Amino acid sequence: MRIYFHLPYRQTEGIIKATGKNLPDHPTYSQICRRVNKLEISTKRSYDDEYDKDIIIAIDSTGIRVTNRGQWMQEKWNVKNKGYLKIHVAVDVNTKEILALEVTDEKVHDRQVMQKLIEHILKRNGNRDIKIKSALGDGSYDSNENFKFLQKNKILPAIKVRRNSIISLKNNSLRNREVYSQIKDLLKWKKKRKYGHRWMAETVFSSIKRTYGEYVSAIKYQNMVKEMILKVSLYNMFRRMT
Repeated sequence: MRIYFHLPYRQTEGIIKATGKNLPDHPTYSQICRRVNKLEISTKRSYDDEYDKDIIIAIDSTGIRVTNRGQWMQEKWNVKNKGYLKIHVAVDVNTKEILALEVTDEKVHDRQVMQKLIEHILKRNGNRDIKIKSALGDGSYDSNENFKFLQKNKILPAIKVRRNSIISLKNNSLRNREVYSQIKDLLKWKKKRKYGHRWMAETVFSSIKRTYGEYVSAIKYQNMVKEMILKVSLYNMFRRMT
């Protein structure tokens, strides 16, 4: 309720007081804060037999502000910027559900998180029969280490390589193949790999920011992470209800 309606803890306490008048006692705003940040929230879901276990994922990241103050406040009062959070997600392009989430600071590069996201999906709750057919990502995920990881797990890459990429013996063989295909005919490669479906991740980011805001209200880093997990969990819950 607090996350969905963008409520501070004191207002959440007030609503509980107003709607729970028959309760013998109610938690204070500080108790609510402690309990919310200790909740074991998971974004995982249990796959049933009817669910398609051969999935295509889109991987991307976006920035989340750690404060709601605007640019005017920073310029007027010379307030230093506290930086921002980066949320990295792996999205099922068919259902638009977030299958894996990583929250980091702004200094972590996208290519460092790709393997963690995929491992979260492959190892989730013993669902070992889930197979990732393809992984879609922009040029920030272009690295030999990521291509080696995809080749090892038999995942078809749909990663746009850098413009100055060349075929080299030092590169992974799978990456060399992708470089050759993109240099030869980029439009054909995009159509064959369904690269346009990567924008599903942007659609998810837009939905989360419009519904739950573009910033976090927590002050401590671990509570910021918990708040983002709560938002993603709510987003997935509403997606399953539609």
